[in-house]
Amino acid sequence: MIFVKLRSDPENQSVTRLTLIWFALLALASCSRSDSVIVVGSKNFTESVLLGELLAQQIEHRTALRVERRLNLGGTFLCHQALRSGQIDLYPEYTGTALTAILKRPVEQDPDKVLETVSLAYREEFAAQWLQPFGFNNTFAVVVRPEDRGPQPLRTISDLAAVSKDRTIGFNFEFLDRQDGYPGLVARYGLSFAAEPKTMDLGLLYRALRGGQIDVAVGSSTDGLIAAWNLRVLEDDLRYFPPYDAAPVVRVETLERHPRLGDVLADLGGLLSEKEMQRLNHEIDGRHRAVAQVVRELRRGKGL
Repeated sequence: MIFVKLRSDPENQSVTRLTLIWFALLALASCSRSDSVIVVGSKNFTESVLLGELLAQQIEHRTALRVERRLNLGGTFLCHQALRSGQIDLYPEYTGTALTAILKRPVEQDPDKVLETVSLAYREEFAAQWLQPFGFNNTFAVVVRPEDRGPQPLRTISDLAAVSKDRTIGFNFEFLDRQDGYPGLVARYGLSFAAEPKTMDLGLLYRALRGGQIDVAVGSSTDGLIAAWNLRVLEDDLRYFPPYDAAPVVRVETLERHPRLGDVLADLGGLLSEKEMQRLNHEIDGRHRAVAQVVRELRRGKGL
């Protein structure tokens, strides 16, 4: 889920050229692949990679199709463009991200309405189909150290507002510019921090929080290190964030070419709770286990 503002300096021109070359190579690869190959993508963070691997293993075990993995591709826009251009056939996405980051629609709190909105828009605008969600809502989480206190214990984001002028905050690069990101969060709660936000990779956020480099982190509610390190998630008491139900997004052309694929992937609907997803993330981030093995155990435990 990365938003990048490119300036017209040599470094960013170089990044742009590399990105174009990358897309060109993927386009050539997609043109030459067999109809019996399904390409599964994912974003560049643990949970998305895990869900991408889950999709890949489900297809491999329930169909005769061969799966090509392009996991850890990058942020939201990169995966979205790869889907639209046919460089990947499907990837896991989040309803709230699609609503605000891709479609630029106003924030909506009703999960069913959000899913309906993104499903209709993706079908009409991008020839892509949202399938049944995996079963959990991975909303943004405003996280502090357990010992952090103001005049009273910090339990809500409104509590944080009373002491934010003495705190520093950090989050993933994309959150800085999202419609459901930092500017709106600050405006809704009246937050004012001691310094400019620090942006960093998601994998570094909680270590920076735990180590005191920042006082507040904006991560994801299913991050495994939250429970493992006993960090405190502040309640979104003013309901700023929309729902972020994770679900597979598939090219309509792919579903038409392989009619059984939709039924096979539908068996993953409602499979995971928020607690289960947090545990799985911790298996990888906290215990440093291989994603493929964690997914194999999950499928075996679920009888898939």
